[in-house]
Amino acid sequence: MNSTVITAENIVLMQQVSDRLKKDFSRHLKERVIEAILFLAAFLSVFTTTAIVYILLKESWIFFQHVPLTDFLFDTQWTPLFDDAHYGIMVLLSGTITSSMVALLVAIPLGTIIAIYLSEFAPFSVREIAKPFLELLGGIPTIIYGYFALLFVTPLLQKIFPELPGFNLLSAGLVMGVMIIPYVASLSEDAMRAVPMALREGSYATGATRLQTSLRVVVPAATSGIAAAYILGISRAVGETMILAVAAGMQPNLTFNPAEPGATITSFIVQVALGDLPHGSIGYQTIFAAGLSLMLLTLVFNLIGFYMRKKYREAY
Repeated sequence: MNSTVITAENIVLMQQVSDRLKKDFSRHLKERVIEAILFLAAFLSVFTTTAIVYILLKESWIFFQHVPLTDFLFDTQWTPLFDDAHYGIMVLLSGTITSSMVALLVAIPLGTIIAIYLSEFAPFSVREIAKPFLELLGGIPTIIYGYFALLFVTPLLQKIFPELPGFNLLSAGLVMGVMIIPYVASLSEDAMRAVPMALREGSYATGATRLQTSLRVVVPAATSGIAAAYILGISRAVGETMILAVAAGMQPNLTFNPAEPGATITSFIVQVALGDLPHGSIGYQTIFAAGLSLMLLTLVFNLIGFYMRKKYREAY
């Protein structure tokens, strides 16, 4: 009788242990599956970046077998689709840099001011209304911005500057700056709101005003995040396509004057990619060389941003 009872108890105990092992195994399996999914997501981003770099390098290598690197870097003309072909990438870089500078002269000051106001001065109700409207600007299709620059901003500027041509880098850059404001303002405001309240209270305790606290305490403490916002804005400006394709004229012109028409790297890529050039021709290969130049330019800005974030994060 006792042996029968002991055996039954053992069976119950074994059943409990088995249930616990099944539960542990099931939880362990779920964790492994989640870990594999996360790894695949990370691997996909790395693989995509590597594949893009590989394609650009491979196709650009074919291009540079026919075009000397010195001509590509130092020629002052860009006419790859003409019979008398020239491949001076500086022509497209000048348009890209000029339009980006105009955009950043609009986006960085206004975005920073808006971020300071929303973070330090705006009441909660105003912030809750203004933030969605601000971010709505980032959701408007860029082609709409392009036609807004062409049909509204350019005629408005022509009333002030009568000699301004219908296609120009100035109006495209100004509208592009308005488009970038949400990126700069939103990220900068998030960085400022992440500053500990103790720093603000310590500043107020010394007799500083709210403006002094904002400019001398909060902004320096949030410099790392603000720098990241600026770099994102720069990368967004350099990579913009449709606004410049519509409003800037897509005319290769070596100039740093925003009042003149010009072409950028991205607008040229659109022009060629939608054309009738046969795949594998030198004219078609130019889009890969131009794309590689754009990627290297963006990489430089990202490295500068990484250095600035690291420097100011260590300082504060």
